[in-house]
Amino acid sequence: MPFYHKLGKFPKKRHTVYRKENGDLYQEQLFGTIGFDGMSSLLYHNYAPTIVKDFVEAVDVNPKVAFEKQLKMRSFMGYKVDPTDDFLESRVPMLTNSDVTLVLSAPKKSLRDYFYKNADCDEVLFIHEGSGKLRTQLGNIDFAYGDYLVIPRGMIYQIDFDSENNRLFVIESKRPIYTPKRYRNWFGQLLEHSPFCERDIRPPHELETHDEQGDFLVKTKKEGILYSYNYASHPFDVVGWDGYNYPYAFSIHDFEPLTGRVHQPPPVHQTFETDAFVICSFVPRLYDYHPDAIPAPYNHSNIDSDEVLYYVDGDFMSRNNIERGQITLHPAGIPHGPHPGAYERSIGQKETEELAVMVDTFKPLKLTKQALELEVKDYYQSWLH
Repeated sequence: MPFYHKLGKFPKKRHTVYRKENGDLYQEQLFGTIGFDGMSSLLYHNYAPTIVKDFVEAVDVNPKVAFEKQLKMRSFMGYKVDPTDDFLESRVPMLTNSDVTLVLSAPKKSLRDYFYKNADCDEVLFIHEGSGKLRTQLGNIDFAYGDYLVIPRGMIYQIDFDSENNRLFVIESKRPIYTPKRYRNWFGQLLEHSPFCERDIRPPHELETHDEQGDFLVKTKKEGILYSYNYASHPFDVVGWDGYNYPYAFSIHDFEPLTGRVHQPPPVHQTFETDAFVICSFVPRLYDYHPDAIPAPYNHSNIDSDEVLYYVDGDFMSRNNIERGQITLHPAGIPHGPHPGAYERSIGQKETEELAVMVDTFKPLKLTKQALELEVKDYYQSWLH
């Protein structure tokens, strides 16, 4: 994150003696990225975070790819993913490449029986349905419908849901996730023309500190394998921390759309970026206001990137017969554009209430076997009628 945050108590100087009331030392930990060159935070634990009591098991959770290469426009009915009790078992990988995996999830139960850490990927949990509390080493974050929860790789967390009705669109990124650089100055501050600012970003606000020893199951994903370890102390034993590397929430409802006299290209919707893909937010907005404007997007060729749209709510102006939770994939190499009638239908319209999340990747995405089970079989022919 581009701004400094802190919670709890910690010493005045880094890497200096810091003792508990009984004289024991607190255990300092650097939680850093890109070696020692990226964003980092310094954590102070009641106990050393390194004490493993037992290795339990290792389970292969790599996405099962249906086939390596394809060139067809496709669509998938996301709400056909069955609700599942367990938070991790509910994850259904849909599309994947060496940089990112796009996942649908409908967890029914809170994650409280164990702790989870993704050691490979930054995670973005988009909350389509549900509300609750994300609980992490660095504090807790309340979330609700429309929130992006950005969780940096290596962060141990649990999650509480307020009910069993939850739908998530999960983006697992092997590349660091940042705010778009064109919206930041050289100090990292979001600029005046950015569609959101630091006030919209919600860092952890409630530090939950446990002074407990025993058996604590932590499931850690590394290179597609889920490893289970028993640690000797509660992972949430941090008494204080400060720095730039921490989880945060941002609501799609706080994204302020950028509009113009004629149709604006997709980069105006950009919300997050990596060096391998971007994430964009399509939100309710006024249409283009040139008297002859055509608000629907023009046909365009995907030459360099695969385009994925996850439809959240509202009437998406460029598509016919789209439902909540539906996904479309328009691969690089062929043009795509508005469905029949959408181009003409948009003329003279004043606004749209659409809500969607878009992911554009620079490497081709591979379809999983699970995705094929949810596919709308004739979507690629939907421009015929």
